[in-house]
Amino acid sequence: RYGGIARLYGAAGLARLRAARVAVAGLGGVGSWAVEALARSGVGHLRLIDLDHVAESNINRQIHALEDTLGQAKVVAMAERIARIDPGVEVACIDDFVTADNVAELLAPPLDYVIDAIDDVRAKAALLVWCQRQGIALVTVGGAGGKTDPARVQLADLGRTTEDPLLAKLRARLRSDYGYPRGAKRKFHVDAVFSPEIQRGEGGGGLNCAGFGSSMAVTASYGLVAAGRVIDRIARGVDSAGEE
Repeated sequence: RYGGIARLYGAAGLARLRAARVAVAGLGGVGSWAVEALARSGVGHLRLIDLDHVAESNINRQIHALEDTLGQAKVVAMAERIARIDPGVEVACIDDFVTADNVAELLAPPLDYVIDAIDDVRAKAALLVWCQRQGIALVTVGGAGGKTDPARVQLADLGRTTEDPLLAKLRARLRSDYGYPRGAKRKFHVDAVFSPEIQRGEGGGGLNCAGFGSSMAVTASYGLVAAGRVIDRIARGVDSAGEE
């Protein structure tokens, strides 16, 4: 089942993935694809966090959104999908949204990695700060809405992203509420997925995919880039500071 991963990273790399504990917060057009990649790459323990239910409007970009899953809790739909990929994966479903008040409970250790695929700035900031204080490695994901070119999706330090209003607001929140340093050249020491492509459309008052409109090719690419970072670092035994 995971022979391809073992040939790529070796038996030790696969063993690290099987033992790894990864949480994904937000199971939408980005997070659902990240979970799919993690499950198919041998990650043995997954914590899924989302309060939403599958809606017809999700079908254009979310991998668990199908005719027969409409109305189902996203965490349940994703857990059932994982069970069909590998029934041996340990899945914890948390039917809730991450907030500044519950982040310590929802992301309580042990965890090796967290993928933040949520679009609430206050919650993103609280999640990031919690992970850094606990020494949990993190990938935060920017706004995929209004973008059309998946080839431009990339990974950089949170302080070096461009053309991403969601991540810009996240940086501002971290500086104003948590005392993070100011300055364009300052690093946050957090991986961020973004695209320098300029967003199309007016956004309808929101920064998320629902506000701007979305392409599955782009949202999935965001999720796969995030998952790829997690998979590679875990398999190679790289810690949260980037050291092997």
